[in-house]
Amino acid sequence: MKHQAITPEPRSTVPEFSLRLSSTRRGARLARTLAVQQLTEWCGIPHDSDSARTIALVTAELASNAITHGHLPGRDFRLTLLLLPQAVRIEVTDTRPDRLPPQPPPGPVPTDAGSGRGLLLIDAYASRWGCAVRDAYTKTVWAEVTLSQSYGDGSGHR
Repeated sequence: MKHQAITPEPRSTVPEFSLRLSSTRRGARLARTLAVQQLTEWCGIPHDSDSARTIALVTAELASNAITHGHLPGRDFRLTLLLLPQAVRIEVTDTRPDRLPPQPPPGPVPTDAGSGRGLLLIDAYASRWGCAVRDAYTKTVWAEVTLSQSYGDGSGHR
């Protein structure tokens, strides 16, 4: 399984975008839009490309989980994007370190289930993902999405 509970590498040498957003559906939609826009600025990837759609989907799922399962009233969530050499790392930090994401359920989710597909999507589209609790107040769920080789080396230069 691709899920890993490891601490990420130091970030000092990679381009980073980070922003606090409201823990609402509007905040989750904005996270998705901003992630695709940042990817376009860094790499020149078109909004309608497979890579952009994958980044949008993974960001939407992580943000949705943060506002649904990781929300405390009056507390925002943080979206952080990191441009790695061959991937984009999407991190969503929420305010419920006590609620760790479960492992994706084995087998298919029943079609009438109201939830439970988000982690399956992340597991399918991310090259790896995991969760880190760094303090008593927050947790970060992250996923790395490999970029298509046709967009260069991930450095933002084509």
